Amino acid sequence: MIEKNNKILGTLLFVVLISCLIYLIFFTRKKTNKVEVNMIELSGNNLLSENDYLTSADLSDIAADKNLSLPEIKDRFDKHPYLENADVEYAGSGVVKVVLTEKKLMAIIINNGEPYFITNSFEILPMLSNTKFGDLPVISNAGTLNNFAPLSIQKSEDIVEAFKIIDAAKLTNTEISKKISEINLRNGGDIVLTLSGIRPPVIFGRGEEAKKMIYFEIMFEGMNNGNDLVDNSEYIDLRFANEIFLGKSQGTGLIE
Repeated sequence: MIEKNNKILGTLLFVVLISCLIYLIFFTRKKTNKVEVNMIELSGNNLLSENDYLTSADLSDIAADKNLSLPEIKDRFDKHPYLENADVEYAGSGVVKVVLTEKKLMAIIINNGEPYFITNSFEILPMLSNTKFGDLPVISNAGTLNNFAPLSIQKSEDIVEAFKIIDAAKLTNTEISKKISEINLRNGGDIVLTLSGIRPPVIFGRGEEAKKMIYFEIMFEGMNNGNDLVDNSEYIDLRFANEIFLGKSQGTGLIE
């Protein structure tokens, strides 16, 4: 009786194992099955055109390689330096839809005379041709950056300071943030800002980014209403508590 029960138990165990094996094979095959791709539809692309992304992923000529798996298509897009993620799904009738999530560009950074992008996570990206980007400030003279290369992380104290200025400007006045054309970190010295449409440079100094930006916004509103004192100044100095100094070739003005 015991021997018979053992045989029955062994048979049942064998059936269960075979069933599990068939299940795994079926679903694994279902996931990795290649599909006939006639068209790839992209969305979420802003930095590069659809054609640029397809070319970079070697997917511009679908006719040459129709039988691709969805994981293979995803992997090709995920390798692009501008992309955080690519969601790929088969929509049927030979159409594959790809939703791209691009990395967020924070600024352009200059290193050894060459421009690169830097993201909000401090990642360095190459500046590819045909890239479309808006009002990004240039970060210059960031000092010595260790192991600087595309896809490296550069989170020095100077760059963190530059990011704080950018964030403070965005939160205070979007028009000011769009006008910031350069953040000169001066290799650890007092930070100097250059703004498009505003002649005198702004000596921003370091620290208290939000407070300084609020004071500068007050001056900025006055400049929009016409302010000859600012126009005739050589520089705007925000380094002093609760005050803005206007440097002039003949004397110094003070706005409290």
